[in-house]
Amino acid sequence: MRENKYDNHDFFTKYSAMARSVDGLKAAGEWPAFRALLPDLNGKKVLDLGCGFGWHCRYAREQHARSVVGADISENMLERARAATDDEAIEYLRLAIEDIRFAEAEFDVVISSLAFHYIERFDQVCKEVHRCLTPGGTFVFSVEHPIFTALAAQDWHYGPQGERQHWPVDHYQDEGPRLARFLDTDVVKYHRTLATHLNILTESGFSIRNISEPGPTEEMLAAIPEMKDETRRPMFLLVSAIRD
Repeated sequence: MRENKYDNHDFFTKYSAMARSVDGLKAAGEWPAFRALLPDLNGKKVLDLGCGFGWHCRYAREQHARSVVGADISENMLERARAATDDEAIEYLRLAIEDIRFAEAEFDVVISSLAFHYIERFDQVCKEVHRCLTPGGTFVFSVEHPIFTALAAQDWHYGPQGERQHWPVDHYQDEGPRLARFLDTDVVKYHRTLATHLNILTESGFSIRNISEPGPTEEMLAAIPEMKDETRRPMFLLVSAIRD
């Protein structure tokens, strides 16, 4: 299933008002950890899957990537990305992640930020990413953490005074779709265990280089005290892998 809520006017309006939509990478709590997993991008050909507003595409060019292709299913996303980009070395394509078919060994680096948990067949995507990467090329992606996606509610268990008591984890081994609620809209996400993520990568011909489960930085905790609850469970899983 190819889901595209972002071309719905009301959903896109709410998404556009989110901090990371307004302030970009500096408002993305996982960005410092994601950036740390990236290889040297100087002179590299980069593909960004689920590029959204193009923040990572423009960052890659700031790091002197030779060229960048950003792919996204949403025309609203791409329209905003193109409006914010004045760089002929960045190309934006309207393309579902499930439909990518690039030339073999076309890219040196493939990245994706918080998109794959909307994809049913992660295995097929990994095989295609492996095919379009150069040997030794790098694949870096982030997803919602399996502890976060296990239950569709994606919420805390609250006490009688509304206090956050714990983050419930259940049906962890029951992989598959979850009907979650995001921005007052029903959204289908796909839950996969940590083991499944890693095994699919190795079975697709990747060697795993680094794994990160980042929490908020000290700067974020100082600026936003309520972020302390984000240290109680992982929200993101970040992986860096190399094509063998």
